[in-house]
Amino acid sequence: MPLGLLALIAVGVHAAADTLDDRLLAVVDLADAAFDRVVGRYSLTESLVELLSLERRTTLARALALSWELMADVVLALPALGYREESAPQVPSWRMLHVAPRHGWRAMLARCLRKPTSMRWIRPLATALVAVAGACTVARLVQGTVYLSWRELLGEGVADGAARGLALAALVGLLWRLGSRAVLRNLQHADEASEAHARGFARALAYGLPGSALVAPLALAAALDASPLLSFVR
Repeated sequence: MPLGLLALIAVGVHAAADTLDDRLLAVVDLADAAFDRVVGRYSLTESLVELLSLERRTTLARALALSWELMADVVLALPALGYREESAPQVPSWRMLHVAPRHGWRAMLARCLRKPTSMRWIRPLATALVAVAGACTVARLVQGTVYLSWRELLGEGVADGAARGLALAALVGLLWRLGSRAVLRNLQHADEASEAHARGFARALAYGLPGSALVAPLALAAALDASPLLSFVR
């Protein structure tokens, strides 16, 4: 199960990072243009104007995207390796109503509201968005594979319907079996870290903020550009 959670998150992060290549290239182009304006003012440095060709800028943008993706994997996917299934506590039946698991959904969501931190809010939300992107990627693969394999045998209409149905089944199954657990595990990790280190307003905001800021744009890209949920039903 931990490897499945890690794989789903990694696929989602990769799908989100793929959508950022062009945006990173635009940022690199802007930085290169500013650099060219500065060095082009002086005869001593004007030879540096062509230091970064289009090919080098493209390579640099891809390297930045890959580095961003790997760092996001460390932040979001590695905690998934700590996932463990917990058996129900052995308590008398008359005490069951009074047992509230500390790491259950309800208890941790209550602490998110009572003692909010940047980690408690950003990390689980980012995990949810990249998990959806990862499930959509797998579902698109299932849809394409089934359609191309069955088109000649069953005809385009039947193959398209079957491919969409199986893709939706894969999407729902992945989100139910793996996506929810990935979010739960990152919420547990953020909750434990916040309880241990994020005491007080300043530390609640600052602890884990670099990692959260790193994954937030990728999560936004996953939601906007890498999660075509409606494409499976149109």
